[in-house]
Amino acid sequence: MRLTAATALALLLMSGPAQSQAMHKIVDPSSIKWGPGPTSMQPGVKSALLHGDPTKPELFVMRLKFPKGFRVAPHTHPRPEILTVISGAVHFGTGRVANRGKARLLRAGSFSALGPNMPHFSFFDQETVIQVSTTGPWSVTYVNPADDPRIKPK
Repeated sequence: MRLTAATALALLLMSGPAQSQAMHKIVDPSSIKWGPGPTSMQPGVKSALLHGDPTKPELFVMRLKFPKGFRVAPHTHPRPEILTVISGAVHFGTGRVANRGKARLLRAGSFSALGPNMPHFSFFDQETVIQVSTTGPWSVTYVNPADDPRIKPK
């Protein structure tokens, strides 16, 4: 079954008990506080949590800022994930091998919806900000465990 963007978004919006609570939140770009990126990524990435809690089974939205030259090795997430390129551009591909030649260039304003456990990878030729919308608990599983920065070499 192919997961359409509309289906993925509907799944995100309908999942989790927190979605039934009425809420309204506005985040002005000037108020975004950037901190270190997730431990599941190599150093250099910055992150900003805009909504929710990635450790809980609820909708959350975060932004990730990648420096020029960064790459994210093939990995998966357990739930559908919505990606929007806010600024810059990313070479984004799917599959278990990070083949830059098969990656598609997504410029600012681009949107991608990924199904659960879909292997994907990315390369950044310039500083780029992406927004991730999904439900927690969020996790990253690398196709090749040696790519995982949380695993210390012996």
